[in-house]
Amino acid sequence: MMESKEREKSEEDQLDLLRKQLAEEKERSGELLTRLKYSQADLENYRKRADKELKEAGETLAKGLISKLIVVADELELALKHAEGSANGELAEGVRMVSANLRAALQSVGVEAIGALGRPFDPAIHEAVERVQGAADGPDMVAEVLRTGYTFRGQLLRPSMVKVELAPKAAQEEATSDE
Repeated sequence: MMESKEREKSEEDQLDLLRKQLAEEKERSGELLTRLKYSQADLENYRKRADKELKEAGETLAKGLISKLIVVADELELALKHAEGSANGELAEGVRMVSANLRAALQSVGVEAIGALGRPFDPAIHEAVERVQGAADGPDMVAEVLRTGYTFRGQLLRPSMVKVELAPKAAQEEATSDE
């Protein structure tokens, strides 16, 4: 009988030891699982941050290149104006084709010309370089576009440089304030 009690006690001790080891392993596996979840979250955050930075870098490079290309588009437009006055119609047609292709390429990547002529002056998208006396009542209107403005994917890239036709009331107020 003693032997069986000792064996039971020995088995209980072994069982307690196994329970203790199981509890320790459960705690250790819980800690490892928590560390794994944090590592996965860190990796996901890093991936998102890297994607965002890559997208921003691409946008910055695109804006820089587009800014340079719209200057070329402006120069082609000026060349076209001068070529149309010359006797060489083929030259004018060639410049017109190159200009149209460049504008189509810019438009395909999200560059849009700002339509300004005959529209109300908006200081958010227009840069007034000259004011002229107006005849019609209502808001100040764009009388002439000196340099086309552009947006890139909905954001202002360059404002339109314009002459503004002042409404008669605004022109009178300006004249009295200048005196």
